[in-house]
Amino acid sequence: MRRRLLAVLMVLMGAAALLLCVPLADAYARGRTEHLLLQRRSEAVRFADLGDRMRSAADRAELSAEIGRYAQLYGAGVVVVDSAGATVARAGTGPAAEAATDAATDDSPRVGTSDGSDARRRALTGRSTDRLPTLRPWGPRTVVLAEPVGRDERVSGAVLMAVPTEAARRDVTVRWSLITAGAFAAFAAAALVAAGITRWLMRPVLDLDRAVERLTAGSLQARAVSDTGPPELRHLRQHFNTMAEAMADSIGRQRDFVADASHQLRNPLATLVLQLENVEPHIAPGPGLAEHGRALDEAERLEELLDGLLALARVESGTAELTEEDVSRAVRERVAAWTPVFHAAGVDLVAADLAEGLRARTLPDAAGRILDALLDNAVKFVPRGGRVEVRAGREADGSTAGPAGRAGSVVVRVTDDGPGVPEEHLPLLLRRFARSPEHQNVPGSGLGLAIADEIARISGGRLDVGGHEPHGLMVELRLPP
Repeated sequence: MRRRLLAVLMVLMGAAALLLCVPLADAYARGRTEHLLLQRRSEAVRFADLGDRMRSAADRAELSAEIGRYAQLYGAGVVVVDSAGATVARAGTGPAAEAATDAATDDSPRVGTSDGSDARRRALTGRSTDRLPTLRPWGPRTVVLAEPVGRDERVSGAVLMAVPTEAARRDVTVRWSLITAGAFAAFAAAALVAAGITRWLMRPVLDLDRAVERLTAGSLQARAVSDTGPPELRHLRQHFNTMAEAMADSIGRQRDFVADASHQLRNPLATLVLQLENVEPHIAPGPGLAEHGRALDEAERLEELLDGLLALARVESGTAELTEEDVSRAVRERVAAWTPVFHAAGVDLVAADLAEGLRARTLPDAAGRILDALLDNAVKFVPRGGRVEVRAGREADGSTAGPAGRAGSVVVRVTDDGPGVPEEHLPLLLRRFARSPEHQNVPGSGLGLAIADEIARISGGRLDVGGHEPHGLMVELRLPP
């Protein structure tokens, strides 16, 4: 958004600078053209007066001498014609003289020269040249103006002057360069101001965005701290912080209630289990004893459920700081600890391709706790004679895991060849109290994978569940390096 806002401001300022400097540059070019016309027209009027007084050869010689000196001084071409268009006097050499001759003979104008035939016709009807083509750095190189000899019905000829415009065009070029430099300087200054304004406007927005991102990630202590920007954004920051405080307080009370209720229920539940166990020797064999056994199992299942709720409440509280964990070491230790359990259940637990030096920034012992949940889940559901395999490596998203990788996420993958779960039920496995219909009678609270998923999320990673070919389940823990 900051780049888009800055781009809009830059476009608007560029358009404003262009709309200011273009008319200014055009106005100067027109003014310089008018100045050239007035300068050269005064000379043309003087030559027209000499031509009007011309009566003898001496007068003709005087006129020729005047236009000759003028042509030599300014590099111009001057031609005096009579009313019939015949040349009376001519002076000058080079392109200017040729342009004047073209105008006098009504020939087509040369490239880079204004059309003088119209000026000659106007002069022979008693009208002076009152407008020249606007001079610009690229041309025209020569302009032609004409002045009638005589006035009204006594017009006896015309003075045609082809004037080089190099000096005038140089003035226009210099002035246009100054205008362009000024426009660029003003644009640069405005761009700096626009960048400052954009930062001033966007700083509270970016701060709010970061606070919302942290809040979404589960950090209930996240707040917007920027106190700059327009009053509306400062008010928005205050309202956001008030909302975050209220939400954090509400969620905290809910978690405290779950934790307190779970903790408070454990003591009477433990007493109930103890009493049931004490009553068992006094129950005669028969249906009553079987019912007593089922009641004791349900009480123990309720105790396990309360322990899971208490653990989940503690994880969701997010009070622990992230620390650096040696994932490779944690995987080796947990596999070693669970191997006797799997051996007793008749299931093979194999650690394959365990890469060394895998480290991640997580909650304390996050990898070990998550792996405990995954292996506990596997030993419950994989039948005797099955196989569970644990792999750990480093990989980039979408690539193949391997211990040789040095960059990318830390990945711990647990696969088994058990019965697996239908594909439509896979998304349910990470939900609380969720179970596949065919596994409803397996002991457990249904919170193990949910707690593991919460630990992974708070640690900045994720837990993915999928099928394993040809049958079985694959659970993948991915942690940021």
